[in-house]
Amino acid sequence: MEKAIVIGATGGTGAAITEELVKRGVPTIAFGRSRQKLEQFAEKLGNPKHLMLAIGDAMSPNDIVAQAGGADVLFHCANVPYHEMVNKLIPLGESVMEAAERLAIKVVAIDGIYPYGRKQMELVTEEHPKEPHTIKGKVRLDYERMLFSNRWTKVKVMIVRLPDYYGPTANEASYLGSTLEAIAAGKMAFFIGNMHVPREFVYLPDAAAMVTELAGKDFAYGQNWNIPGAGLISGQEIVRIAQTASDHVKPVIPLKKFGLSLLGMSVPVMKEIVEMLYLTEEPLTLSREKYNRFIGPITATAFQEGITSTVLALQKSKASFAQK
Repeated sequence: MEKAIVIGATGGTGAAITEELVKRGVPTIAFGRSRQKLEQFAEKLGNPKHLMLAIGDAMSPNDIVAQAGGADVLFHCANVPYHEMVNKLIPLGESVMEAAERLAIKVVAIDGIYPYGRKQMELVTEEHPKEPHTIKGKVRLDYERMLFSNRWTKVKVMIVRLPDYYGPTANEASYLGSTLEAIAAGKMAFFIGNMHVPREFVYLPDAAAMVTELAGKDFAYGQNWNIPGAGLISGQEIVRIAQTASDHVKPVIPLKKFGLSLLGMSVPVMKEIVEMLYLTEEPLTLSREKYNRFIGPITATAFQEGITSTVLALQKSKASFAQK
């Protein structure tokens, strides 16, 4: 990998991957719609000379092509609002792929576990049947088919699949992002789903390290890759660690079907989460076997360390913002 462009560089996964690339010394183009957000992000990273900022719309292949600047790997981290997934996810992916086709570069597409549907394996491998039973799962499966379509003749693509994630760059697009932000700020928080069932979460800096490692391997393209977390943890334990780190103990309210439907009357994204609640009752755990076999041991920060670091980083970021 000589040079990278990250589409959606200021989002949760995009920011983590951009930071990892910069840390590795890879010349990187951070592509996003907001100049202000890109400049703030670059400042946070210390304005490294090998980080270039590019303003554009990921829905416009022309914008991406104009800003690609000789990159040989494109990280597709852009996403659409949860409640707009059905109508906008595939058009967004097609825009990115059209640009990549014109550029004849490699694409690393960040995705989740929705296409698997209900688990049929104790540890879900990349060969797990894709039999989604939800609307969003079916859309995500169509999205995969689009990415691997033979209409793209000049592009090599891989899909990396993350479970639920957390980290300093995570936002409301992740189930846990807003929960940890509220706890860090000493506010009442909501937790989506069952707080008693242990689930898999991946720490975003860990995910970024594993994704970047895969991106540099030619043989990894044309495949799906699981990006597993450090293990399983319950919502109760997450909250305990986060509250200890924040030095705040305010109520954390679990949101299940009724609560999400009620909130959905004013916040559309909440209503859209209801069909995915099965993942909080019957969670999937990703197998690490393929990554271990072809790449090496996964990067796995312990939850105690990762959650504590996330909360402290969120508090520091808020304090810095308040001083400006």
